[in-house]
Amino acid sequence: MSIVDALMTILTPWDTIALGAFMLSMFGYRLITGDRSPLSRNSLIGAIQRQRIAWMLNMSRRENRTIDVILLSSLGQGNAFFASTTAIAIGGLAALLGSGDRAQQILERLPLVARSTGVLWECKLLVLMAIFVFAFFKFAWAFRLSHYAQIMIGATPPLTETNTAQCDAHAERTAGLAGLSAEHANGGLRSFYYAFAVLAWFFHPIAFLLANVWVLLILIRRDFFSRSLRLIAAPPPAA
Repeated sequence: MSIVDALMTILTPWDTIALGAFMLSMFGYRLITGDRSPLSRNSLIGAIQRQRIAWMLNMSRRENRTIDVILLSSLGQGNAFFASTTAIAIGGLAALLGSGDRAQQILERLPLVARSTGVLWECKLLVLMAIFVFAFFKFAWAFRLSHYAQIMIGATPPLTETNTAQCDAHAERTAGLAGLSAEHANGGLRSFYYAFAVLAWFFHPIAFLLANVWVLLILIRRDFFSRSLRLIAAPPPAA
């Protein structure tokens, strides 16, 4: 029996539709809004990256760059916090995986909650665990990249009349590294959104499908139509 055949014996038609839509939206949104996508320039991620480049260019012209290292370090600490949070969530789900019968019975007493087999219940937990494992690696790598960006700030050469181009190139590489750290952190944060959608699966596959659409609309609005994007992407006032 193939893996597909085994899954078909576990999942109901509604489970299959909801899970397929979830996987399509999760990976499709990442592909469409990635840094290599033309849409990324018009997104919140693209706008904030342009501000990072401006930040690092200003940093290269300052003699004292302590404030830049402090700011980048504080951003990295947020990644460490979320990495610890995902590790706790993974541990809790692993414990529930071993003794989740009682939790399943309590949940299925509620009205409108779809009944599921023990195997399907464990599959839902495994999907949720996989999302948090993915988020952990994203946040851990983002935390490490923020350290590398701090080193790049420390390695920025002093600005002189003859090395302006060298300083600008180094500043842009530093901004690119900081942006890469933020990209991984953003992937970890999106995983939290997707995890909330998967939680709806424990109630009903249709609820999972609707929660997935809701999360996708939230991400699209915040990345492309939010007030924060308009404020960040607004041109500076004329001198």
